Amino acid sequence: MGPLAGVKVIEMAGLAPGPFCAMMLADMGAEVLRIDRPDHPAAKSGAKLNLVNRNRRAITLNIKSKDGLATLRRLIASADALIEGFRPGVMERLGLGPDECLAANPKLIYGRITGWGQDGPLAQAAGHDINYIALTGALHSIGTRDDIAIPLNLIGDFAGGGMYLAFGIACALFEAAHSGKGQVVDAAWWMVQHR
Repeated sequence: MGPLAGVKVIEMAGLAPGPFCAMMLADMGAEVLRIDRPDHPAAKSGAKLNLVNRNRRAITLNIKSKDGLATLRRLIASADALIEGFRPGVMERLGLGPDECLAANPKLIYGRITGWGQDGPLAQAAGHDINYIALTGALHSIGTRDDIAIPLNLIGDFAGGGMYLAFGIACALFEAAHSGKGQVVDAAWWMVQHR
C-alpha cells in the first residue's frame, strides 16, 4: 500500500535516473511494470539484485517486433504513467511518442528523462552524472585531484534527474485526477518541464 496505490506505471528499462524514478514511485505504492528489451542488461537474472529495480515486476518485450509493439501499446493504453529515458526521438520513431500515446490514453502522464533535454546542442549526446556535475562546477567541491571522492550517481542522475521526474509525475498525477487530462513531464538533470 501507499499514497500511490492503484497507480499503474509502465517503465521502459534504462539506466540510473529512470529506474530510480520508477523505484521511488513503486516505494510509494504505485504498480510499476518494467519493460525489458531482450538484449538489455536488466533482462538478465542479476537485475533482481539491483537496488533500483525493487518493488516491481518486469516483462521482456521485443518492441521492434509487431507483436511486442502491439503488447506495449495495450499496456500504455491502460496505464496512468509511462517512464522512458531514451535519447530524443527514439520513442517517436517507434510510434510511441507523447502525441501517439496521449491520443490513445488522454489521461496518461508521459514521463521522459534525458541528460540534456529534448533539443539543443547536446540533446543527442550521452550524458552521465560525472558530466553534469563537472559542467556545473559541483564536482570541484566533491574532491581534488589528489583526494577524489566518487559521487555514485547521487547528485546529477538520481537527485537531479530521477527525483525531478518522480516529483513531476506525482504532481501531474494529482493534476490529472482533477482535470482528467494527461501531460508530458520532461526532466533532465537540470530542469523539469510540464506540457
